[in-house]
Amino acid sequence: MNTGSPRTTPRPSAAVPRQRAKGRGTSQSAAVVTLAQSVTDALRQAIMEGQFQPDERLQEELLAERLKVSRTPIRAALHGLAAEGLVEYVPNRGYSVRRRDAGQLMAIFDIRGALEGVAARLAAERGMDEATQAECRAALQEGDRIFAKGRLLSADRNRFSEVNAVLHEAVLRAADNSMLNDMLRVCYNIPISSDRNVLWRDFGWLRRSHDDHHRIFDAIRRREGARAEQLMREHVHSVKLHMREQVEGAAPAVRA
Repeated sequence: MNTGSPRTTPRPSAAVPRQRAKGRGTSQSAAVVTLAQSVTDALRQAIMEGQFQPDERLQEELLAERLKVSRTPIRAALHGLAAEGLVEYVPNRGYSVRRRDAGQLMAIFDIRGALEGVAARLAAERGMDEATQAECRAALQEGDRIFAKGRLLSADRNRFSEVNAVLHEAVLRAADNSMLNDMLRVCYNIPISSDRNVLWRDFGWLRRSHDDHHRIFDAIRRREGARAEQLMREHVHSVKLHMREQVEGAAPAVRA
């Protein structure tokens, strides 16, 4: 028994450095992933805000200098954004912001309407928890306060953009379907179809659009799945028609 002790004694102490090294590696890997995600989010936001034009080349070196990171997270971000459809890769040319014609842009709303309609129905069938309902009520009340002024103020644009995003995201969260969530995120990542993209020009139309939010929320709260789905489809279709005017240049509007 005594001869066994010397052989087994060093093993625990020898294992500690290996475990710690593994821990450091895991921490470093997590940091790399976090940085890549942050870079992806920053580039996505810049594209959606129009800081890069359609067909504009996205050069890794310039982007790395702009965001003050190495080219590794830039490369990962561009690869991810290409998978989302926001940028495209052309051999021997690299990545560029993807251009879409009016027909393609309108087709995105058709897809978004179908998906968000399903999300509204699932949210109604599964029920929306009290915390999410309270979040929706607060957003609806904020929208009501904005429109109670009877006119559109530039200072309210970002506030209503947030109201719109909160309500649509709450429905998607209540639907609790990861595949639906992933597919809708692709739609939202197209700048014109983002749930934060609000045309700030027509008070009457925006007022009606906000009333849609009230009706959709009421249908979900009452567990009326078919009605919630139809209301959401009609709501997104209305947005499509209004956006088409902008895309075709018939009624220029300011995007929030």
